[in-house]
Amino acid sequence: MAPNTFGNLATLFLKTSQQDVSQKKAAEKTVTQKLSTQKVQNMKPKYQWIIVWQNMIAFIYLHLGALYGLYILIEAAKFYTFLWVIVVGVFTGIGITAGAHRLWAHRTYKAKWPMRVILMLLQTTAYQNNIYVWVRDHRVHHKFVDTDADPHNVKRGFFFSHMGWLLVRKHPDVINKGATIDMSDLEKDPVVIWQRRHYKILIILCFLLPTWIPCYFWNEKPIYAWYSTLFRYTVSLNLTWLVNSAAHIWGIKPYDNTISPTNNLSVSIGAFGEGWHNYHHVFPWDYKAAELGNYRTNFTTAFIDFFTWIGWAYDLKTVTHSMIKKRADRMGDGSKYARTNVHDEHHHSHEGVIWGWGDIDMELEDIQEAEIINKGD
Repeated sequence: MAPNTFGNLATLFLKTSQQDVSQKKAAEKTVTQKLSTQKVQNMKPKYQWIIVWQNMIAFIYLHLGALYGLYILIEAAKFYTFLWVIVVGVFTGIGITAGAHRLWAHRTYKAKWPMRVILMLLQTTAYQNNIYVWVRDHRVHHKFVDTDADPHNVKRGFFFSHMGWLLVRKHPDVINKGATIDMSDLEKDPVVIWQRRHYKILIILCFLLPTWIPCYFWNEKPIYAWYSTLFRYTVSLNLTWLVNSAAHIWGIKPYDNTISPTNNLSVSIGAFGEGWHNYHHVFPWDYKAAELGNYRTNFTTAFIDFFTWIGWAYDLKTVTHSMIKKRADRMGDGSKYARTNVHDEHHHSHEGVIWGWGDIDMELEDIQEAEIINKGD
């Protein structure tokens, strides 16, 4: 029997026509969705920078005072004052990096109460807002990096991400998204609550006490001691801010090429190990905040390891090499690990992004595969 050629051609034509119609409808639906999304975005009130003038005046004074303080330290202050500035600067920096950042913001390890009190006092002396507010802003930054909900969104430029975000009112998304961040762990922490309650009084730890000690113990001139303190404080602020700005602009991205954070050696040295930022955003729950615990460029890790040795720090979370290699192979820029999935392109999505250990969106696989050092009870 001869094949029904006409019937087969007719059937094929109908199928092709139906596919064309379906594809056309799908394309029209996609365009409609994009237009609807764009319309909703256009309906949002445009974010305007409203200057916080008291912060503006304070920062101008601080930076001018710091320049004069540098001159004083070089030309007039006593050598002990110079050493004092360095010592206080190092320990207040540790209060931020080992305390507010790695302990409280990301829960990368646990600490017994004497260490918690020490870190709280050091963080207070750094005077970069109380622990509760510092942690909330930082968790929001990680959870919504590079969006309007990011407090120091680097897409608004270097100056904004460095210090400009503190000179203007927050974007509404920062406030709204910030309200969704789980802060229950800090709300149950008596050390954090005590500091928050007395923070305005504790300002003496940052300015008055560090100024009084040189005057009392080695007869430094009060004006020299004061401007030396301003120099130390302003340098400390800028080193912290460089993590938000420079380490989101310049550097390599070995672990995730779709986000702005980079690994920046210079920032890491200046900020006691906080500059390995691409790694840190991919694995925010690693107590080292870096793949390697190199003390030369990660003084904070040395500090935590010391307190682990004496038994005050425990449950240190870190990432296994297989986890690192897997992520770098899939998402990295090839600067550290040669990628095998070179044709596997990825785009950043905020689904599943976490702020640290204990985030509700943390993958069960990561929890199970994580290495925990010096396990506690």
